[in-house]
Amino acid sequence: MTTHRQPSRHYSVEEYFSLEGASEIKHEFHQGQIFAMVGASRNHNRIAGNVFAALRAALRGSTCEAFTSDMRLQTPSGLYTYPDVMVVCGPIVLSGDRLETATNPGVLVEVLSESTREYDQNEKMSLYRLIPTLRDYVLIEQAMVKVDHWRLESSRQWTLRQHLSENERLQLSAVPFRMPVSEIYERVQFVP
Repeated sequence: MTTHRQPSRHYSVEEYFSLEGASEIKHEFHQGQIFAMVGASRNHNRIAGNVFAALRAALRGSTCEAFTSDMRLQTPSGLYTYPDVMVVCGPIVLSGDRLETATNPGVLVEVLSESTREYDQNEKMSLYRLIPTLRDYVLIEQAMVKVDHWRLESSRQWTLRQHLSENERLQLSAVPFRMPVSEIYERVQFVP
């Protein structure tokens, strides 16, 4: 999903929620700045949908639940955002200031685009890593086959596993889930 900055001024959290409640599009909020989240490509939607559907099926009957980008997340640093896919295990811990804002994901998945790639790989990843319950952060390219899986090890260090082949499998650590990379990219059409 593409993000666009609102005119440069400092907003309060209350102003953000007021704007969010009256808007037809979603916004991200961090450190007084509001970013409009607009337009996702077909490939973006297919990839996010494929991952969500596989997670939802794999987690059926467990204490874990997968959510799409309509579920808002708040990080300890005060970032309010809408990950493409989020998994929460056990009861959802909601933000104290607003309902429907989760604070305890175990898995976060973002589908990268030209406009969000650097942000998702750097600043957002740093903010996500501050979430005490997070164990897996997955970044998926939509223009080529490439899945970066960051996993929190028992040593409390984050390690990267890259999947560059459709013959490989993404295996999460927070939940019992394995998905062939080929299924992540099902129906995705790469444009030369």
